[in-house]
Amino acid sequence: MAEQGGLQARIVPGIVALPADGWAAGQPGEAEGWDYYRACGNDLAAAVFDEQGLVLGLPLFRMEYRLDTPFQGRLATVGRLLDRCFPRLMRWGMLGVGSPLAERCHLSVRPGLTPEERARAVEAMLALLEEEAARSGALLIVFKDVSAPEAPWLTPLLAARRFTAVAGLPVAQLDLAGLDEAGYLATLSVATRKDLRRKLKGRAAVRVEHRQRIDDVADRIETLYDSTRTNSQLRYGEFEELPKGYFRAVAEAMPGQVEFVLYWVGERLAAFNLLFLQRNRVIDKFLGMAYPLARDHNLYAVSWMENVRWAIGTGRTTLQTGQTAYAAKLRFGSALVPSTNYVRCRNRLLDRLIRLAAPWLAFDRWDPDLRLRRERAADRPQRPQSP
Repeated sequence: MAEQGGLQARIVPGIVALPADGWAAGQPGEAEGWDYYRACGNDLAAAVFDEQGLVLGLPLFRMEYRLDTPFQGRLATVGRLLDRCFPRLMRWGMLGVGSPLAERCHLSVRPGLTPEERARAVEAMLALLEEEAARSGALLIVFKDVSAPEAPWLTPLLAARRFTAVAGLPVAQLDLAGLDEAGYLATLSVATRKDLRRKLKGRAAVRVEHRQRIDDVADRIETLYDSTRTNSQLRYGEFEELPKGYFRAVAEAMPGQVEFVLYWVGERLAAFNLLFLQRNRVIDKFLGMAYPLARDHNLYAVSWMENVRWAIGTGRTTLQTGQTAYAAKLRFGSALVPSTNYVRCRNRLLDRLIRLAAPWLAFDRWDPDLRLRRERAADRPQRPQSP
């Protein structure tokens, strides 16, 4: 516990130790809110209080961070070899702000604070995190996936405390404002539109079911998620591991905020989507598919258009489809919203090395889809400037 200028900052045993209404006031309308973190089994959080109650709250997590986590492809193979040979060199204790199960660093801040009051609350929080990291032996303090709306005000405060910015994986978002289905398809290139329509011809063999309760299929959903992870070429270690019973727990804890979309081929569950629902946004949180059945029926394209139709039909203007698998999302019209990790090492020499190595530790540098996109942009001829 730390006290500073009338503020009291302390570590608490999870989000459930914080007032649900106070959290919601600082994160209004967020599907990944108090109920979500409770469902995820979050057992560590931090908060700043004053005489009126909660000023600032945030989820925390601990892990051994592997330095090769961002690397993919051949470099990931080298990283795994180094980890086997030199585990103490490759694995650093980390105190993380945010959650491996969230795509954004959610900080609940009491509405109506002045910038100065908010800065004092953050300073009290940072002092507490330094104290907790030293107590637990964590070498790193990391704010995971900072983006809007927190980034504009949080970034300068972290930079002032010499946190190093390390690029994370951007989040794909599709803007559907003012569009119907035909209008959305018209925004795509002719080739993409033709390819999508071809793939959707097989939808007649697929039965699509929307539901919120999954008691009878929860185990099959977990199997599909594991199948998709196994078939993915990307590996992010603990950042992609879900706690046992995750899907059932989320369904029970968040009624009215989640939608499961099931894709049946005959009597077999071939794919699922977990959608989180906000007032103007649908978050496509997880997708799981059975292989090769899903490929045979083009279920990625089928599920994409189902989510587009459903978002438009329910009056929501944004379809958020998360991190990774960017090639298809960009082809289908999504934009990428930047995300940044802020890192500080308690060892000053290692902290300087992290600052120098930040471009190499960036997650977006090694994603194959983003890398190919950058290479194509670099090869594209530049238009001459008008005199």
